[in-house]
Amino acid sequence: MTQIDPVTKKKVINEEGRDGPLTEDHQSMRTCHEDELNWTNLRYEGQFAKMMFHPTAEDPTIPNAGIVKYEKGSSHPLHNHYFAQVWYILKGSFLIDGNVYEKGAMIFHPDPHFEYALKTLEDGEILYVQYVGPHTRKGAIYDGRFNVDKRKKLEDETTAS
Repeated sequence: MTQIDPVTKKKVINEEGRDGPLTEDHQSMRTCHEDELNWTNLRYEGQFAKMMFHPTAEDPTIPNAGIVKYEKGSSHPLHNHYFAQVWYILKGSFLIDGNVYEKGAMIFHPDPHFEYALKTLEDGEILYVQYVGPHTRKGAIYDGRFNVDKRKKLEDETTAS
């Protein structure tokens, strides 16, 4: 008797998934190493990114995930997003809403959310994972935010995305 996976609605090709994918829809892991990428401009001055994974037109639900490097004194203003995200501070210290957050701190932003103004107190790096919000169903924006050739003036930046 042919089994059908209750979630994907596809034929089970590998019972219990012990010897490979459970169905033809099950995908294998994807990998990237930070040394494979160059730093690219992020939308705010003094911020650079190595986004190891990011949404594309072909696969819009891939998380925007990678490392953001902050130069001492760089900042971003209070702004809003419709996606969800998690930050993990790898190094440095950051002033956010009157509190200092340092290496080892994890910050979760649900969807939709606002981000307090941030100021970098010393050079730092944060691991970002931005993903489709379970409530809004809106994904992170990669193009024009993380891979910019030329940054916009701060007053020309939107405060909602």
